[in-house]
This record gives sequence, structure tokens and C-alpha cells, in this order.
Amino acid sequence: MHALDHKVPPPVVGALVAAGMWGVSALGPQFSMPDAARVAVVAILAAAGIAFDLMGLVAFRASRTSINPLKPERASVLVTGGVYRITRNPMYVGMALLLLAWAVHLSSLLPFTGLVVYLVYITRFQIQPEERVLAGLFGERYAAYAARVRRWL
Repeated sequence: MHALDHKVPPPVVGALVAAGMWGVSALGPQFSMPDAARVAVVAILAAAGIAFDLMGLVAFRASRTSINPLKPERASVLVTGGVYRITRNPMYVGMALLLLAWAVHLSSLLPFTGLVVYLVYITRFQIQPEERVLAGLFGERYAAYAARVRRWL
């Protein structure tokens, strides 16, 4: 186990990355696209991100299991239905889509590295440790689920 495993709440990671993206947005090359196109792309990505977040949350609530990402050992049910048939991590996918929307909104190339930072950090310090805990809790059921459904998309 690493010192950062399950230590920083994923929404905080997303907010910190978003702030960093904003902070570096003036430093790198800018790109332009028509305002209407940019607004449309941002709206579509943000709506998709919010939808993934909400569908993941609803599935957890419907299954009456813990939604605390810092305490995956409290999971009482392996949630595999709904959006969890598409991705094992819909709430992290949702945040990634929101960060992608933010990068497009900022109209700068450098903020896109923030999305990569988020994906690497969340995978290493949140998802992989969660997967180890879920494998321990749910054994073969989790292994079969993980073999059937992708980690991201």
C-alpha cells in the first residue's frame, strides 16, 4: 500500500487538477474555435460527465452500499448494473469528462495535460487500490466482472 492510496477524495483531486489547468492555461499555446462550437463541445462533454457521475451515484444508492471512495472496504454489494455495465468507474469517467470540458473551455493546449495527470493519479492511487479491496471482498465475482467490463470506457 502506498501512502497516497485512498487519502485524497477524488472530487478534491479533480478540483485541484482543474485549478492547475486554469493556472497553466495562459502559459502554453492557445487554440481557437468558433464560440458556438466551443460552447457546444463544452456543454456536451459537461453533460456527459454529469450524467456518468449521477448514474454511478444512483446505482450505488439503489444498491444501498457505501459511496465513500476513501473506504472501499465498506462496500456491501458489488454494483454491476446500470452504468456499471459500461465502465467499472463511472464517477471517475464523469470527472474526466468534466476536466476535458474545462480544458476545451480554457482554449489552451497545456491544460489538457491536467486530464492526463488526473487519469494517472486516479488510476494509481484510487482505482488500483479499490480493485485490490474489491477483489478481496468479492473474489471470483469481482474477477469475472473486471474481465467483462473495462476500467474506463
